[in-house]
Amino acid sequence: MLTAKQHELLVFIDKHLRETGCSPSFEEMKEALDLRSKSGIHRLISALEERGFLRRHKHRARALEVVRLPEDLLPQTREAPRFAPNVIQGNFAGKLSGVRAAPEAGAVSLPLYGKIAAGLPIEALRDDQEQVQVPLSLLGSGEHFALTIEGDSMIEAGILDGDVVIIRRGETAENGQIIVALVDENEVTLKRLRRRGQSIALEPANIRYETKIFPAERVRVQGRLVALLRQY
Repeated sequence: MLTAKQHELLVFIDKHLRETGCSPSFEEMKEALDLRSKSGIHRLISALEERGFLRRHKHRARALEVVRLPEDLLPQTREAPRFAPNVIQGNFAGKLSGVRAAPEAGAVSLPLYGKIAAGLPIEALRDDQEQVQVPLSLLGSGEHFALTIEGDSMIEAGILDGDVVIIRRGETAENGQIIVALVDENEVTLKRLRRRGQSIALEPANIRYETKIFPAERVRVQGRLVALLRQY
C-alpha cells in the first residue's frame, strides 16, 4: 500500500510521461509535491521502485518508467491528455510536409528529415527519401515527422545523441513541453519551451548548457515531441 506522497508522486510522473514523453526532473517533482529538498524525492522513487511501481533505466538520466499503477488510479490516469495550447505562428524550414497516420495501420512510415541539434542549433537537413517505421500506437491525430538527435543537451530528459524523435507537426505548444523551435528562420533546435513575458526561453536538459532567451518574434514552434525511438 502506498503512502499519500508515494501515491501523489506516482500520479505526477505518469501524467508527465504521457503529456511530454519524458520523465520529470527532480526539481519538477520537488515543486509538484511541495517538498523542501530533492532527497525526499529520491526516497519516494526508491520506495516506488522497491514496490514494483517504477523502474529506473541505468545509464539514462531522468529515465523513469511507470511499470504499474494502483487499481484506483487506472481509470483516471490513463485518459488521453488534454491540451489548451497557446499559438505561436511559424513554418518549419522548407515547410516540411508530415504524414497523417492511417487509423487502420499497425505502423506507419514517417519522413526522417535529417539531424537536429540537441546541443547547439543547426539547420535541419532535409532528406525526403529516408523513412522510419513508427508504431501507430505512438501517434495521435495530426501530421508527424521524425528527426535524428545530434548532441547531448537534452540527456536529463532521457533524449540521447542518435535517438530519433517523433514530432507532431504544429504551431502550438504549452510551457514545459519539448518542442522543435525555429530561431531566426534558419536555425532549428529541440528544447523545452518556457514563456517569460514577451520572451521565449529555450531550456536545455543538461546543466552544462545555458538556457537561451529570445524575443518572442524570433522563435517559431514547428512541432512538439510525442515519442522517441532508440536502437541498441
